[in-house]
Amino acid sequence: MSPYFTDLAQQYIDGEWRPGSGSWDVIDFNPYDGEKLASITTATVDEVDQAYRAAARAQKEWAAANPYARRAVLEKALRLVEEREAEISEAIVAELGGTRLKAAFELHLAKEFLRESARLALRPEGRIIPSPVDGRENRVYRVPVGVVGVISPFNFPFLLSLKSVAPALALGNAVVLKPHQDTPVVGGSLIAKIFEDAGLPGGLLNVLITDIAEIGDAFLEHPVPRVVSFTGSDEVGRHVATVCAAHFKRSVLELGGNSALVVLDDADLDYAVDAAVFSRYVHQGQVCMAANRVLVDRSVAEEFTGKFVAKVKSLKAGDPRDPETVIGPVINSRQADALSGVVAQALAEGATALVHGSRTGNLVEPSVLTGLPADSALLRQEVFGPVAFLVPFDGEEEAVRIVNDTPYGLSGAVHTGDVERGVRFARRIDTGMFHVNDGTVHDEPIVPFGGEKHSGIGRLNGDTLLDVFTTVKWISVQHGRSDFPF
Repeated sequence: MSPYFTDLAQQYIDGEWRPGSGSWDVIDFNPYDGEKLASITTATVDEVDQAYRAAARAQKEWAAANPYARRAVLEKALRLVEEREAEISEAIVAELGGTRLKAAFELHLAKEFLRESARLALRPEGRIIPSPVDGRENRVYRVPVGVVGVISPFNFPFLLSLKSVAPALALGNAVVLKPHQDTPVVGGSLIAKIFEDAGLPGGLLNVLITDIAEIGDAFLEHPVPRVVSFTGSDEVGRHVATVCAAHFKRSVLELGGNSALVVLDDADLDYAVDAAVFSRYVHQGQVCMAANRVLVDRSVAEEFTGKFVAKVKSLKAGDPRDPETVIGPVINSRQADALSGVVAQALAEGATALVHGSRTGNLVEPSVLTGLPADSALLRQEVFGPVAFLVPFDGEEEAVRIVNDTPYGLSGAVHTGDVERGVRFARRIDTGMFHVNDGTVHDEPIVPFGGEKHSGIGRLNGDTLLDVFTTVKWISVQHGRSDFPF
């Protein structure tokens, strides 16, 4: 077992590692074999307060620090991730049930985002704006928001925690991070350890391992944080947004999706099959951008379906420690039960199983379903696991209608022999992101990332982070004398 699960099974508050004082423990299990990795006593409402107060105390000095000094800490954190890549990979495999391929994918992106966050420290710029008043100089400063609360999910916890934590710190903020209770080490305390070793002053990053059953809405309602960055389901995201709005906080929500990969009649079918299989089954389909629905023009549906089914059947499911494994376990039995229910419901509604994967514990093998009724709720919801719905269509107009017929709008892709035809198609889809002749799963450090409709509010990555983790302040200077009416 990785030493991370013994050494880091604690809360990290105000630069100190310590046990929580809650009434119960978060038990961290390996989802593949059920091995107990760690037991962590939950943080309480009082410890939420301690973490936020520590962050507020430390933030002022950090904000005043030279941005080049802040950049140096981020650069050191990146070097530590590079040096510890093998150990972090092992932790991802153990705690998430991630395959070796998935761990490498997550670590590659995490390093890229850390690299960009280091650059971000130098990016804020002020402005001088003309005034209609003689002698007045209008200065607009870009300043940190203060303290940021981050709530991260279980599917890519190392990456998706860093996506908010690193830029928030780079821009002069302090952070309190609450990782998902199924990934408390990879998504939380491991990140704290990296920044501690990188020289980040105590109090600037705090990690609370806890659950709503222990703290209720204290993490959201606390008066200190001005921004809450949440990644997770739209159901919880709605609650986060509501509570934040009631307390005049800004919320940034990266939520679920029901992405479609569309195969037009002139597509390269072999390539489209590869893209579709990856887009649906990467990390067991536990990806917000995953292609829940694979839409295929009826004129090529038979050929595409045969190739798609053959490739899915070739995917090896099993122990994620095996480098040959493509499909590992889902995160917990609750997710596995839900996926079994989805397949059963689809079959009850008249769908045909072209591939009907079996289930052993949390290991859910891939399924491919077709013939689902057009009015089925399953075609409009997020399915967080290795279940694909194949949907034939007749012409582009019908494809556009089907793709948009969902409350989500995160990602998607279209395959065609004519790139500009693909772009025209993409522009008609109500999503925050769409890809031509590629998969649906993409994230790049300098490109705005986020969704429309129930898939979220706001964007992360690149210059959009300035709007998320800083605010603007107007200071005017009167070099002469103003005239007052009385």
